[in-house]
Amino acid sequence: MRILRHTQKNFASALRKLDRRYAPPAGVEAIVKGILDEVRTKGDAALIELSNRFDKAGFQSAKDLRVSAAELATAESAVDEPTKRAIAASRKNVTDFAKRSLRKDWSAKNAQGALVGERYLPFQRVGIYVPGGSAPLVSTSNMTVCLAAAAGCPEIVVMTPPGPGGTVNPALLYALKEAGATEIYKVGGAQGMAAMSYGTKTIRPVLKVYGPGNSFVVEAKRQLFGVVAVDLLPGPSEVVTLADGSGNPAYIAADMLAQAEHGGDSIMGFVTDSEKLLEAVKAEIEKQIKTLSRQAQLKKALRDGAWMVLAESLEDGVALVNAFAPEHLSLIVRNEEAVVPLITTSGAIFLGNDSPVAVGDFLAGPSHELPTGGAGKSFPGLTVDMFQRRTSIVKLDREAIRKSAPIVEAFAKVEGLDAHGRSATIRSHS
Repeated sequence: MRILRHTQKNFASALRKLDRRYAPPAGVEAIVKGILDEVRTKGDAALIELSNRFDKAGFQSAKDLRVSAAELATAESAVDEPTKRAIAASRKNVTDFAKRSLRKDWSAKNAQGALVGERYLPFQRVGIYVPGGSAPLVSTSNMTVCLAAAAGCPEIVVMTPPGPGGTVNPALLYALKEAGATEIYKVGGAQGMAAMSYGTKTIRPVLKVYGPGNSFVVEAKRQLFGVVAVDLLPGPSEVVTLADGSGNPAYIAADMLAQAEHGGDSIMGFVTDSEKLLEAVKAEIEKQIKTLSRQAQLKKALRDGAWMVLAESLEDGVALVNAFAPEHLSLIVRNEEAVVPLITTSGAIFLGNDSPVAVGDFLAGPSHELPTGGAGKSFPGLTVDMFQRRTSIVKLDREAIRKSAPIVEAFAKVEGLDAHGRSATIRSHS
């Protein structure tokens, strides 16, 4: 774990490395391009070969790619009632939050009397990536698919990576079905993104892709922008805590260790203006890690992705947070009302000692799909309105065109587009 103190000689240069903008990791761009080209040209055959190569899926034909009704029924019977209740509780909160956020049609008259407005319709076919692997993200089913369902998308296609033998975690399948997925495919990685975007003989293409994933999935989304619309760039997970002396060291350490469970490419940072709190958090991490199960993942994540910064002031800490643009920010300060407006780049903010990031991961209501890798400087987190397509409406009557035509003609003249001007004046003079 790296520890930086404002008293160090190289402190300023070390902090500059934490000022990020998204860029694909070295080598990933070329690998992803090759995978996308393979799926685009070979379709189902490429998906079968890539799934067998990367995931040991054992697929024999294209029919193996899609989760069947029988598999969904088997998965439902395998999930215990406490898990079903937890999934339902999360789904309710996420759906309620999403429905409050939906954009609604509106209309009004402009200064010349023209009727103007906006119409919002759900995308008719969307594609969502839900990570699997060693820790299948059952909660991501709710945090993505529920938003598409709340927006009214009629076709919700999900890609999730298979395990050896082409299996998928039963709780994940159950959660996807209950959230509203209409098609589920056992295809992961960049090839899953390519399948949704280009389409194959088995999988029809979608209009927009969503969902978090590893660096290959995120890079695939970046390269596919334009082929389809994309939501944001949510890669390996991140948590940064900014705290003054009021922070509880045991809670802060617990949040950092929870973040470390996501794997070796996760990031967990801690910024404070209190030397005492920094040392206490460090001690708590060393104490608590001994009691947790995923030792190999935790130790690697702490070694590669954990850092602590002792800032000279809380104001300097805010500046560092904005430069880093963390996915999740845990803000624990005495005067949070004054500090919150100063945070401008975080994907989500969790306020106070009693607001663990894990509640946002699983239950609170806002989607946990958030920008990472510095992308928070340009992208927000996933919201239900990203599943809506906006169309503007304009209607003029005789009086409105009479008032509008001279203004249109003036613009047309200065831009050298006389036909544009005539298309308005011909109506106003008739």
